[in-house]
Amino acid sequence: MLMIKILFMGTPDIAQVMLKRLLKDGYDVIGVVTQPDKKAGRKQQLKMSEVKQCALANHLPIYQPLSIRSEYQELLKLDMDLIVTCAYGQFIPQVLLDAPTYGSINVHASLLPKWRGGAPIHKAIIEGDKESGMSIMRMVKKMDAGAVMAQCRVAITQEDTTGDLYEKLAVAGADLLSESIPKIIDGSAIFVEQKEEEATFAYTIQKEEEHINFQEDVQKVYDHIRGLIPFPVGNAIVKGKKIKFHKVRMMRCDHSYTPGEIIGWLEHGYAIAAKDGYILVDRIQMEGKAKVDAKSFYNGMGKQLIGCICE
Repeated sequence: MLMIKILFMGTPDIAQVMLKRLLKDGYDVIGVVTQPDKKAGRKQQLKMSEVKQCALANHLPIYQPLSIRSEYQELLKLDMDLIVTCAYGQFIPQVLLDAPTYGSINVHASLLPKWRGGAPIHKAIIEGDKESGMSIMRMVKKMDAGAVMAQCRVAITQEDTTGDLYEKLAVAGADLLSESIPKIIDGSAIFVEQKEEEATFAYTIQKEEEHINFQEDVQKVYDHIRGLIPFPVGNAIVKGKKIKFHKVRMMRCDHSYTPGEIIGWLEHGYAIAAKDGYILVDRIQMEGKAKVDAKSFYNGMGKQLIGCICE
């Protein structure tokens, strides 16, 4: 294998899986660019990205520009053959994308042109898609709009959460990346332009999208909730307090309850009515409290909420 020098750019867990594969495949990763450390948790302590943790563990040079649009000059000095990105989180200037010998590619967690943007995995689950996948594409200035050279498909089951699909796609994406780079280097890769008219978008989840509307069909409610697990987690308001849903099932059936009404203990879960069925919550969290299993919640304050409406 030629000693290919790669600059890697990424931030979350799915990206560090790609970085680990590059290292396993023997590429010379000359630098890792990731988002700056951010404050997290109740104590607001600085937390480094999963990619930074991986880079530190492998003694790789790390770059964390606040804004890569204006802080890229140091990267241009690197002798690099290829830039590989995955969920980096900032728009990269064209001058940097054009710098490597073999250009720049991105590993994106959708079957492009479907679900361009920062939350393609969440969106696939929320919208009830039956499959997702990974795409390898050329990096261009426009968001996730570059020509695609390779894709792989991954089935989505009825029980999959965003977390489950993340894990499946990470494995599939690492394999696809491993297969694709040699083709880019030897010139056999064929890049096909995306059809703009077929593009759909999956922008970063906003706070208001975390709210669950139980007035909708039970399947749509279920898809919305599991699409927000394990993060950022869906919620509703009960008696003026926020309640979060960390693990759920669904049951389609006829009933006479008001959508959003808390029914109580049913089928080994804490049941909430939706249109044409029930959401059965297995793990739940009341505002200001730790998340608990549904039985513990029901035996505690859960009984007091029976008949209340999730708004």
